[in-house]
Parts: sequence; structure tokens; C-alpha cells
Amino acid sequence: MESFLSLFDPNQDDGFDEEPELNGNSSGAGSSISDYETDANANECRISMGNRPPAESGDLIFDFERGMLPPEPQLGNVEYKLKLVNPSKQRFEHLVTQMKWRLREGNGEAIYEIGVSDAGILQGLSDKDMNASLSTLKQMAHRLGASTSVLRRKTIASRRAVAEVLVRKIPDDQHNIEVRVAVLGGADAGKSTLLGVLTQDQLDNGHGRARLNMFRHMHEIQSGRTSCISHETFGFDALGNVVNYKYNEMMTAEEISDRSSKLVTFMDLAGHRRYMRTTVQALSGYSPHYAMLVVSAGSGCNDTTEEHLAIVRALDMPFFILVTKTDITSPDATVQELCNLLTTIGCRKVPFVVTNTDEAISAGSNQVSENIVPIFCVSNVTGTGLNLVTKFLYVLSPGISNAEKDRLEQESCEFQVDEIFRVPDVGPVVGGLLVQGVLSENMPMKIGPLPDGSFHPVNVNTIHRNKAPCRVVRAGQSASLSFTPDQDLPTLRSGMVLLGDIGNDLDEPYGTYFFQAKVSVLFHATAIYVGFQTTVHIGSIRQTAVIRGIMGGERLGTNDCASVMFEFVGHPEYVRPGMRILFREGTSKGIGVVTQVFPVNKTGTK
Repeated sequence: MESFLSLFDPNQDDGFDEEPELNGNSSGAGSSISDYETDANANECRISMGNRPPAESGDLIFDFERGMLPPEPQLGNVEYKLKLVNPSKQRFEHLVTQMKWRLREGNGEAIYEIGVSDAGILQGLSDKDMNASLSTLKQMAHRLGASTSVLRRKTIASRRAVAEVLVRKIPDDQHNIEVRVAVLGGADAGKSTLLGVLTQDQLDNGHGRARLNMFRHMHEIQSGRTSCISHETFGFDALGNVVNYKYNEMMTAEEISDRSSKLVTFMDLAGHRRYMRTTVQALSGYSPHYAMLVVSAGSGCNDTTEEHLAIVRALDMPFFILVTKTDITSPDATVQELCNLLTTIGCRKVPFVVTNTDEAISAGSNQVSENIVPIFCVSNVTGTGLNLVTKFLYVLSPGISNAEKDRLEQESCEFQVDEIFRVPDVGPVVGGLLVQGVLSENMPMKIGPLPDGSFHPVNVNTIHRNKAPCRVVRAGQSASLSFTPDQDLPTLRSGMVLLGDIGNDLDEPYGTYFFQAKVSVLFHATAIYVGFQTTVHIGSIRQTAVIRGIMGGERLGTNDCASVMFEFVGHPEYVRPGMRILFREGTSKGIGVVTQVFPVNKTGTK
């Protein structure tokens, strides 16, 4: 072991920045409390955008009630236009090219502010000029095969108006624009009931009737508690109408996907602490774009709520909050409790309680402002507030930049296996996330690692996304894959990866038992020493690992950072430098980034 640990590089430069403390403790002895002081009114919820303090650097608050907007951003999917009245042919072509670029920046979605100067001043237009501008914008979108929908139109001084328009174009290689949302919260918060109401378009009876269609096992129906990952879809057509199982008779999940220009995929996760490992694995493996934290107005913020919030923040995932059961009790006390939690030293978020449609649009179209956390108060029995949630989801963007999307698609294929099924007449089917690259039907791949760390060649036969067949999957998309019949397959397990066939023996992929990571301990009651066993989550990997070395000291406490050597206990896994790691054991948890790996074929270990 000593000879192997000599490979341990304490000076590995990983570019990993220390995470902000989630427990309110400072890791620096000389830190001043003034560095963490919050505004005197920080614990007061911002009931409207107009009550919010001036935006911090980098924030974009698009709200007409403030009298003006921030200057037009050079990057991103937001465009200001004072007016678009009778443009020349050359000008029209330039505007179309500009719209195409904004759509690429927004991954198929762009927001146009009409009647607004580049400086953000709301000058407004007369009804005649506004109608002409909206007509020109529609012609521009039609040229690109896109659709337009007016999100809101406001009258300002002198009977002049400004408008906000959503332009949406489904990428040529996709059926629709997809947003993945993980649903978190305590066991009795009403997560499954909420998804049942949204996807079935049928209010609950107050006894959980709406949640029955969400459950996958008999014991879930009997106990009323989700124990595994359940995927539900909720779509919008080109005009912004909701597409769900009540859209028409005999609606299926495949038809919802086909009819929707935008698809919201919910991952209903378990709320009971008994299934916490499954919940963390889904957050790590499926990489959802957003997390939806569901809190009951009756029980308020419990330990599970705070645990889920800490994990979401550790994974650097944007999130929003729904307070349910408002038909039973007033949500005011719970909302204030959430505000206090979000504005603590360790969190320092700005809670934004959404009370009308304008605020829902502002919250949904401004998720670039990661400091804002929208809060919705809803009832699954009376339907109160659900229309605001629907409008918010309609304008919510996947949030990945076009440059990052292009970069990931240029990389070699890597598909992380999270679930395994056996389908009659088809054989084994694996479900998971394509982390990078582009995967197509009949593509040769390698799956592994096997117990000896090697990979096995396979051929992908068919691909399904959102329960519908497709030919191509791109980076960031989840899918299910089947393999060519009658080919020899190894024993499959969750945590395996499918890699593109490199064709170069020197770069042959191999699994590893040992890897080095720069970690930050978010919380531990005492201290972590060499020999500490913990559950490690890296993408779809979930396995027990042992700490074999701590560089620079003998122990790690809360908020401490160090380079650590881990060893997988069970079998080798495929890990690469740069992958994000989350480890937890009981209440102890930490995060980090992999900096160095030691493949089995190069170290000969185990």
C-alpha cells in the first residue's frame, strides 16, 4: 500500500474552488463576521420584484414594474428591440440571423423585449407600431421555422406599450426542447400527488387519489410513499397550451412527446430517509437541470427538507420551491421559515414569493440569476397557484449554453448506465444519461468496467427517449438503449458506462479501484480519519469507498479541504479526472472533484 500511495500527488492542480459553507461555519480562523453579514432585511421575503434590492453584479431582472431593465446582455438568449416596423430586405435578413444566434444561445428558446432600447429604457410603442413589430417578429420566426407567443404586454405612460415575446424553435435533431426537473421534499410533502395533478389534470380528493398513477410498486400504493425513481412527462404545444393525459382521450406518453414543442420531465424521488441513497444517485446520475423542493405548509421545514436543500446546493443545481397543502393551513409561517433558511450565512439566497402571472414569467425567464429562489404556494385539492407553476415551467429554459453544448457533443461518447430492464423479445435494456458525445443506432460501443477492469464490445440496436423511438441522442439527453440481438453481453449493473469505440489500444479504457480527489467536508460531527468508509456518488456510480490517505494532515473536520485517496471496496469503476464527487455517510457529507485516477491495467492493483 505504501508503494502505491507514493503515486499520490498532493500538488495536483484541479482548479477546484472551495465550496461555500452550508453550516454557517468559517474555515478560516481570521475570517471576519462582517464578511458574512447580510442585509438587515434579508430575512424578509421579497413579495414582488419591485421590493427587491438592486440586482447584484451579473444578475438580470427583467421586470416591467421597475420602470427600466438592465442594459441588453451581449451573450445569452435575450434581445431588446425598440421597434420592428417595415424593415428593409437587408435589415430583415440581419434580424433573422440575429434571431438564429439568440435561439442557439438559448438552446432553442429566445426572449424578445419589444419597445425597449438597448440601454433598458422602457420607451414603449403605439398600438399600431406594436402590432407591426409583433408581425415582423412572427415573420422572422417563420423564416427559421420557429413559433412566437406573447408572454405579457404592459401599457406604460402616454398609452404606449411594451411586450415580452417567447420565440421557440425545436432543434433539427430533436423532437422537442426538454427540461429535466428533480422533485424533492419530505415523505409527506405531497410530491407524487402534485405530479399526479399536473400530469393527469385532475385535482386531488384530499386523500391522495391523484398520486396512485405515479406509483410503480404495490408496497408504494399501500404505504403511500415513493421508494424508487419515477419519470413523468408534462408538455406544452407551440401555442403554450398544456399537453398532458387530459389533452384528449386515449392520450399516451408517446403522444405527449410527439405533440409537445417543449417537454418537462419530472423525476419523482423518494422523500423518506430510508431511500436517501436512491435520491442522491438520481440527482448525481441524471443531472437534472433544476430541482423542485416540495414543502408541506402544515409540517414546514423538517430535517429531510434541509438535507435535500444541502445536497442540491452541494451539486450546484438551481432550484425552486413549492409550498403545498395551503387549503389546510395558511402557508405564511412556512414561507417565512423558508425565507429564514434561504438567507442564512451558509445559503445566502434571495427568496421570491410568486403571487401573479407577471412574477411567474419573470422568475421563469430569469433563471440566469442563480441567487433568486422562486417560491409558489399551491393546493392540490383546490388548484390554487397551479396556473402560476404551469406558466413558470412554460418559460423555464434548460439553462445550458450553446458553446458548452457544442463542446460536449464534440467529445467521444460516454453513456452512464443508471437503470437496467429486461424486456420480452428485446433482451436487456439500459437507461441513463449521455454525458458527452453523440450516440446513434447501430453504433459500436464498449461497456464496462467488468470485474477485471476491462470493457466489452457491444452494438447499440435501438434508442428510446421519453418512451418514443429515436435515432440519435446528444450530450445531456437521457435515453434507453437496447443491444443487437444474439450478441454476447456481460453481466450488467448500475454504474457501468458505454464508451465510444476508440480503436486505439494505447487509449483502451479501464476501470479503477483507486482515485485521488480534492474534497471539501460539508459536515461531520467529529472528524474523518484514514480508514473512514463512506458511500461515494460519481455520476451514476454509487459504491462504498474507503479513504486510504489524507494529504497534509491526519484528519478532516467540517469545512476542511484536502487531497484524499479513495479506494472502491466492491469492484472497479470508470472514473475520469474532472468528475464531480459527492460522498455521504449518515449525516456526514462532502463534495469534491476527481483529480487523478489509477487504472487497473496500469497499476496492477487487485
